[in-house]
Amino acid sequence: MAIDPKKTLDAYQAKRGEFRVLEVPAMQYLMVDGAGDPNTSGEYADALAALYPVAYTLKFALREQAGIDAVVMPLEGLWHASDMESFTTRRDKSAWLWTMMIMVPEQITVAMFAEAVDTVANKAVKKKQPLPALPLVRLETLDEGQCVQTLHIGSYDDEAPVLDDLHHRFVPDNGLRLRGRHHEIYLSDARRVEAAKLRTILRQPVASIS
Repeated sequence: MAIDPKKTLDAYQAKRGEFRVLEVPAMQYLMVDGAGDPNTSGEYADALAALYPVAYTLKFALREQAGIDAVVMPLEGLWHASDMESFTTRRDKSAWLWTMMIMVPEQITVAMFAEAVDTVANKAVKKKQPLPALPLVRLETLDEGQCVQTLHIGSYDDEAPVLDDLHHRFVPDNGLRLRGRHHEIYLSDARRVEAAKLRTILRQPVASIS
């Protein structure tokens, strides 16, 4: 059985130029926490280098153990800072705190995750390719609930006006308030797609003021 949640889950649907309120179900992810500018931080590169091999190892384990061929989902990130204007008007990447993550199917168990981490660790030792962030990878459920999201097409650095509009116009005009962490879903591979064509879902958990 082949599954691709990007095609079946409403949480992975968004349109450019449209802010949409939706209920995001609880999902489980591989996660690594860190801080700093993702363009220059070695910590960020280490996080990605650890996440992907675990995700692919789990893909193969799920296919072998349960007969489910699940696609490896896109990279996602939870972002926050002590001053949220560092994402909009000030755009200070050095102040960003992040959790990089990859969603995994609900059939993945804690035991499967632990075995996958051990497999990746053993391969890294044999290849003499250290993965310093591997011990930081965890399996965790995220339940975001009510959110607003839209599709951004273009450079990550061009997100600021969209987020400013979301935070300061759409959210208050619709009787909502910000909560939780800003969430991005990277539908495009930045290594292979030019910046002007990058497709990113921008999501913000919200709550009703009343």
